[in-house]
Order: sequence, then structure tokens, then C-alpha cells
Amino acid sequence: MNRREFIMDPATDSRPKNNVEVSRTLTGLTPYTGTWTTSEVKHLLRRTMFSANKADVDYFHSLGLTGAINELLSTVNSSSPPLYTSSLYADPNVPLGQTWVNAPFDSIANTYRRTSYRSWWIGLMINQSRSITEKMVLFWHNHFSTEVATIGDVRYAYNHNVLLRQYALGNFKNLTKAISIDPSMLKYLNGYLNTNSAPDENYGRELQELFTVGKDANGQPYYTEDDVRYASKILTGYRIDAANVVSYFDSTRHDTTDKYFSAYYNNTIVSGQSGSAGQNELDDLLNMIFAAPDVALNICRKLYRFFVYYEIDAAVEANVIQPLAQLFRSNNYDILPVLDALFSSEHFFDILNRGAIIKSPTDFLVAACRDFNVIFPDATSYVEQYGLWNKIYSSGSSLGQAVGDPPNVAGWPAYYSAPQYHELWINASTLPTRNAFTDRMSANGYASGSSRINFDFVTYTESLTNPSDPNLLIAEVIDRHYCFDVSQTLKDFLKGYLLSGQITDAYWTIAWNDYVNAPANTSYYNIVQTRLKGMYQYLLELAEYQLS
Repeated sequence: MNRREFIMDPATDSRPKNNVEVSRTLTGLTPYTGTWTTSEVKHLLRRTMFSANKADVDYFHSLGLTGAINELLSTVNSSSPPLYTSSLYADPNVPLGQTWVNAPFDSIANTYRRTSYRSWWIGLMINQSRSITEKMVLFWHNHFSTEVATIGDVRYAYNHNVLLRQYALGNFKNLTKAISIDPSMLKYLNGYLNTNSAPDENYGRELQELFTVGKDANGQPYYTEDDVRYASKILTGYRIDAANVVSYFDSTRHDTTDKYFSAYYNNTIVSGQSGSAGQNELDDLLNMIFAAPDVALNICRKLYRFFVYYEIDAAVEANVIQPLAQLFRSNNYDILPVLDALFSSEHFFDILNRGAIIKSPTDFLVAACRDFNVIFPDATSYVEQYGLWNKIYSSGSSLGQAVGDPPNVAGWPAYYSAPQYHELWINASTLPTRNAFTDRMSANGYASGSSRINFDFVTYTESLTNPSDPNLLIAEVIDRHYCFDVSQTLKDFLKGYLLSGQITDAYWTIAWNDYVNAPANTSYYNIVQTRLKGMYQYLLELAEYQLS
């Protein structure tokens, strides 16, 4: 699917049609001063939150652009820890309905705790506050990628998640240091096995290649193999206290020799230190790495591809990435000023950047639940609540994005694999699977115990401005759920579901008014429910609903 062709009608594209490369857009970080309509609000919310439901759109529209961005960039860290919810195995250390995050490890219970963790995380996304926090946690999870299945003890994964939340909108350099000695990362990339007598280069390599400086335009590393080797020596001595799920520094396992880095790092020498002072070498290493200009460029490009668009051409590099990177450096790697500048820019609101990204599986699933106000059980029915959150997690896994378990240390390929990037989310298998999810939610949905989730199209339609008018109903639904308007032909086709083969609008109006006047009448309800189901189900299967 060619995103440019989808966004821009070739008949109205007046740009030169020659072989000279033309920039997609020349807009940059100049503050946006255009209109602040619900269209701009929905674009902002679709990128910074999961969905743009009407309540959120109305709220942020009332704040104005500056107020909306200030609210979105507020940090939200408070969340209750996950609960143990399985009746299949009695955790000897955790009563049913209590949290396991500080409990001793149990190999059998760990399997059920893992399910609890994944479900809990999905629940936080579905019930997110009006903040970018959940999207940023997912961004950092993809950037500092770890896999629960590889780590083993899910308590490590939970603490890692808390760490990402703590720094989600904070200082990237401080986050990198915290990640470097985080038990989850130490376990995932074998840092806890890295000693002076047996160096392990996994984290020393990924710290540079993936997490900080990245690679050049040709995919070649800036660092040398000696840089990896010496960085790994600096990182020797960190171990894990499994009982307390914390890391600690063992100076007897630390390499105390001097470390010599390449010309890329200005031939820096990190002096070896003994005893507890050996931990100071990590600060020296990070100070050296973060002095390299490519750190800011690498992170700003990742932010751009996650939140704006996958293609970075020469104009975007010059007008957006370079000034963002300079802003990042001048603010000592605080992330907030960068996000503020990006989301306030004319480039972010450029029409060519709207509806231009294919939703990730997580975005698709969570947004669908939020779009249609799906009601999950409350905390008094926590077993069923977690069970239904897990249904959403499992659906994401089948679509290629198992939250908590990216496929490798680089994260999900859709965020880094050129030239397809986000198009990797859609293929001959995943598109029908997406449709199968919305079809199921349009029918009986998913059950857990006595609870069930599905799309209640009748109740949802009651929230529309004038649902008795089929033309206004369809126009409002398209406006709420699509990034762009559609043809009159498609609108007429959708209206056909409401009219049930008839030709006059009154056929729907009468059916709807009959239901409104007698909502307890099963026959009236079934008539409108059947017609709405057909319309919404078709609408959710179209390509337009896959776009953000």
C-alpha cells in the first residue's frame, strides 16, 4: 500500500513529475498556527494516546493546542501493581487477588504471574489517563527491548516496566544508566555474566548500536570492535540479587584496567578504578557516548518514526531531525522539550502526516476498545477483568505484537526495517486476523467467566448527535473513526445496511425512533441492532480503519 497515493489524489498533486527526487513535505518545527478543530485534535490524540474517542476529543479541543499538549505531556506514574488471578495453581506466597511483585520466586506460579503481568499492562493502556505516558512506555519498551520469556522471572519484567514509567518523560541519559544496571536488562543481555575473567560483549555492543549512537546511513556502525570490547570491560562486575530483584556491584569481578576508545569517541581513555569506585566508570562511559552527536540524532529519528511517519528524507532530516537533535542536546537529553517541539510543530500537523501510519496491533486493538467504549469488569471481578485483558493481549500476539516479548533486542521490525517499516504490520495473514477480531467483537465478543466484552453498537449509536438521520449518522461515524472523509458511493453503500435494501431514509428513521420510544421492545431492538452491526462491521474492515 503506497501511503502517498492514499493521502494525495494524484489528479490534484501539482508537484513536479520528473526524475528529480522531490521532498514529501518542506514543513519543519515552526510552531503550528493553523486551525484547532476536532480534526487536529483527533490527529494529535491518535498519535499520542490509544484512540481519539469523543470524550477525549471534546476535552482536548476545549483546552486549545498549547493546553492540550501540556496535558498530554504530563507524567502519570501511579498504577496499582498486577494481581495473582489464577485458580489453576495456588501460589504458596501470594493469596488470590494480591500482588506478586514483591513475593518470593516460585517456578510454577511464575507462569501465571507472567499472564497476569501482560494482562495488567494491556489494562493500563485501555484505561490510560489523558497523557502520552502509555505510548511512551511502549516506545521505550521497543527501544530498550527485553523479552519476558527470555528473562524468566517476571518480577524482573515488572520492575523494568516501572523503570520505563519512571523515566518515560524524563531524562534519556539517566534512563540509559538505569537500564544499564537494571536486573531485567542484565539478565536479558547477559550483563550479569560479564566479568573481568570472562567478558561478555552483548550489552556493550547493543548499548552503542541500538540504544545510543546507532548506525550511519549505510547501516555501518560508528563504533569499532575495540569500542565494544572496552565498553564491555567497563560494564563488568554487575550482578543480580535474585531474592530481592535488585542489581549490585561486585568489585572483585570488575576489570580495573584502563579502557581505550576510538577516534569516533575522540580517543577517550577511561581510567580503570578499583573497589566500589569501579562503578564510576559507567558514568565515564555514558559521558563519552553522549558527547557524540549521533545519540540525539538516533533517538530523534526513532521518535519521528514512532509518532509521525516512517520515511525520513533529506528535507525532514534538515527541517525536523537536525533541529530536534540540537534541542535534545541543549536540554541535556531531557525528552520533554523534544516532544513539546515536535507535537507543537507545523510539520506534525502537516496534512501529509495525517492518517499516514498503519496502526500497530496494540494500537489497533486498544483503540478499538476505547473507540467503542467497551466495558470491562471492574476490580471487584478481577479474575474476569484480567481474563478479558488477556484476550486483547492474545489477539495482539496473533497479530505480531506480543507486548512484553518483542522478537529480538532490536524491537519490532516495523519500527526499524527499511523500506517497509509500518507496512510489515499488514500481510495476507494479519489483515484477515484483524478483521476476525472486529467481526468477533461485533458479534458475541470474548468471555471470561460470567463477563463478556463486545461492541455494543446500539448504545454507541445513541451517543451520536442525530442517529435517526442515516446520512448524519454515517457522516459522524466516519468522522469519528477515519482520518479522512470517504466517497459518497461508500456512504451510500453503508447506508444500505441501515435501510435494509429500501431506498427511502425514512425506513431507518422509523426503525430507530420505534426503538427509542420503546427500548424494551425486543423486536425493535433486534431490527436496529442487526442493521447497525452490518454497517459497523463493514466499516471496521476497510483499510481506512487501519490508519492513524
